[in-house]
Amino acid sequence: MSSPIAYPVFRNTDPVPALGVARQLVAVGDLQCASVSVDVELRTVPEVLRIREALPDAWFRKEDVQDWSRDPSDPTGLHVGVHAPELSDEPDFLSSHLPLWASMQYRPLGSVEEKFAALVGSNIGEIWWSSLIWPDVPERDIHAEANNARVSLLLNCRTEGAGERADDHTVLVHVLRRNLDGSEERHASWLAEQIGRSVIGPPQG
Repeated sequence: MSSPIAYPVFRNTDPVPALGVARQLVAVGDLQCASVSVDVELRTVPEVLRIREALPDAWFRKEDVQDWSRDPSDPTGLHVGVHAPELSDEPDFLSSHLPLWASMQYRPLGSVEEKFAALVGSNIGEIWWSSLIWPDVPERDIHAEANNARVSLLLNCRTEGAGERADDHTVLVHVLRRNLDGSEERHASWLAEQIGRSVIGPPQG
């Protein structure tokens, strides 16, 4: 089974140019089936309520494995996700379940990116574009790739999966993991070159 590997190609303290670079990179691919998803970690009750009001179509969830073990029946619904209109606004309830994650998945391109980037603030978040198709470049021995073609913008962190907080934002390009023989980095480098960028650090994933 194939899996992706991601390379950083841009880093900046301003989310606006970082979003611009990510969208340029997305445009290198075939966008016929592409979609965009967003996710943000919320560590305070005011932040949960702010995002709940600003993104009424978001889903809120809890990612606490120990909580799942303590109560697998999930009486709150937060293990599978609660739609924003159904999420309680009671501070005591919310504070007992922090941190919460809010997400919107598989939306049309251009429908949520700018608004979400402006809303994230100092929270850790991610915007990712999936179902892309990277082009075939036979003269560089690069093959068309769909299953692992993706771009992500990490907000206030540098590694996927809510890594350590950072004061900047990182754009990653995802390609097919092969044998770590250099072909992955060659592919990522070629994609970055198409928008005047280059790989700026070691891979993730």
